Amino acid sequence: MAFSSSSIMWHLSFLSWVILILPLSSLSQPSNNITLGSSLSTIQENPSWLSPSREFAFGLYRLPNKDLFLLAIWFYKIPQQTVVWSANGDKPVQRGSILNLTDSGQLVLYDNQSQEIWKPNISAPAAMAAMLDTGEFVLKGLNSSRIWGTFNHPTDTILPTQKLDQNSSLFSRRAEDDYSNGRFQLRLLEDGNLSLYTGNVLTGYTSNTPYNRNGSESRSLGNGFQLLFDEKGYIGVLQRNGTISNLSMGESFSPGEFYQRATIDLDGVFRKYVYRKTGRTEWDATGGIPSDLCTAVISYPGSGVCGFNSYCKLDKNRSPRCECPTGYSYLKPNTTLEGCKPNFTAESCNPDGFGNEKLLFELEEMPNTTWILADFEQYYPVREELCRRSCLIDCLCAVVVFDNGTCSKKRLPLSNGRAGPGITAKTFVKVLKRNLSLEDSPHPDSCKGKKDQATLVHVGSALLGSSGFLNFLLGNGLLNGRFREQQRRITRDLQRPN
Repeated sequence: MAFSSSSIMWHLSFLSWVILILPLSSLSQPSNNITLGSSLSTIQENPSWLSPSREFAFGLYRLPNKDLFLLAIWFYKIPQQTVVWSANGDKPVQRGSILNLTDSGQLVLYDNQSQEIWKPNISAPAAMAAMLDTGEFVLKGLNSSRIWGTFNHPTDTILPTQKLDQNSSLFSRRAEDDYSNGRFQLRLLEDGNLSLYTGNVLTGYTSNTPYNRNGSESRSLGNGFQLLFDEKGYIGVLQRNGTISNLSMGESFSPGEFYQRATIDLDGVFRKYVYRKTGRTEWDATGGIPSDLCTAVISYPGSGVCGFNSYCKLDKNRSPRCECPTGYSYLKPNTTLEGCKPNFTAESCNPDGFGNEKLLFELEEMPNTTWILADFEQYYPVREELCRRSCLIDCLCAVVVFDNGTCSKKRLPLSNGRAGPGITAKTFVKVLKRNLSLEDSPHPDSCKGKKDQATLVHVGSALLGSSGFLNFLLGNGLLNGRFREQQRRITRDLQRPN
């Protein structure tokens, strides 16, 4: 995907410093070496190994409000002990678990049943380990040679002096208290394109279509091969021609006065944060990309920025929010990112139920809103009223989008929804009529296409009474005939040029 950026020439000697010094910086940092045979246990009061400055901790981090632990690195000195790296986000361990730097030179996390949960893939046994003031934990071989480090295996965050190489990624978390991989991935591709992707949280599958500025093409930052984060807070992509494309991530800050980090957040935005070491109690975002996530991506296959049947809009702080259309609710109550479900199910797509759409449903207008995909029928040019009527009597139509004479009928699940003042389209969502009781409505949990006979009986008896039920059935048959004729007439009108 493409981010807007300005290409800045930095002096070649500085580039040499960046290229040569960054990979070695972790070993030149002060460190308190951790010897073989050392261990940490969740039974301890503070199961961690600290950096020499005590600004970072590596160890067993207790999740807030839970008796579960992550093997993690976090900012140690501040009240908001923010995690910047974790190893077992998809499988936190219980109290009684142990981290052991074994006598044989392996770093192993065991759960409380002594089952191995995690260990790094190293080519040779470690001779020692160290937590550095840069925020990196490293394993060292003989002669203090580096054999493994967390900077080479980032999760959702990078820190000053850290770089992201080609084919390396950052993944957002799944939820605020869930450190498993979430829906968004920042990746530096082999061709040098820094891209953001959506993925499936259950399978880990990543959409083939990256974010982009206009929703139709991928725009490269250039022939970059490293994403750099220098000590003062500048973030850019080092290109093969010696230039650095500086990303719009905010100004520089003194490392002596501020903590800094860059994180791909739950909402998919890659943001830089700063925290004043004295006098502050929270992180401040100084910049992020893309500037408008809602209109920056089309993912196919996939749901887009938000989950299926939901749509994305920017809040007053220009942060993306996922919302449900009228008549829909979030699929999961503890997250807004995994889509919405209808509070009803239209069950009239069979010969006996034809025409019930108009009896049971109405259209709710949503201005400046659209869903990009899921079209099953489209007309142009057509009038808005005809477009609305076409959806209302069509049992397959869940939503219809009208935009400057184009009528796009859509079926569930809806994907790539977005809303905002720059969108000219208006959407009409088919919802249950407000004057119907819950007993009259189709069952919300049913996914079958069969007719709800109880609903038919209830509506018939309520309208005409039990003594007139036969008349109701006869009338309903005539009404269905009228709806069929109306549908044929609307179809002819839609096919006739304006």
